[in-house]
Amino acid sequence: MTPDEKWMLHALSLADEAYQQGEVPVGAVLIKNNQIIAEGWNQPIANHDPSAHAEIMALRLAGQTEQNYRLPKTTLYITLEPCIMCVGAIIHARIERIVFGAYDPKTGAAGSVFNLFNDLRHNHQVKLSGGVLAEQCGDKLRAFFRERRKIKK
Repeated sequence: MTPDEKWMLHALSLADEAYQQGEVPVGAVLIKNNQIIAEGWNQPIANHDPSAHAEIMALRLAGQTEQNYRLPKTTLYITLEPCIMCVGAIIHARIERIVFGAYDPKTGAAGSVFNLFNDLRHNHQVKLSGGVLAEQCGDKLRAFFRERRKIKK
């Protein structure tokens, strides 16, 4: 197992927290020097906050933990390709590298719909790796939405 797979499995366990709370199952973990400095999962419903995506929750906690709004030399593992909002926060936080699992063909901003990380006009460039454990990450999301559709019927 690669380090990327190890940390993505941890992010998947965080996605389970969201799932159990009735939130879209997305998890995120921020790593620095091979140590967890913050983690998060989707919580917009529980927090009544449209910005409470897994990535944002992890970045908020990391900022407090590190006592800095800049988070250089970190890698953020996310089970789903980040959206436009999260890409902006990631760039502003100066995250060094993003690793995500499932691609998001509806709102993905790391290459699926938009390709915001590759825009050279940004003053900070983020290294990007997508598709790590994509099948497992996607299966979790599909199971959640399949369950939600059954409940609505």
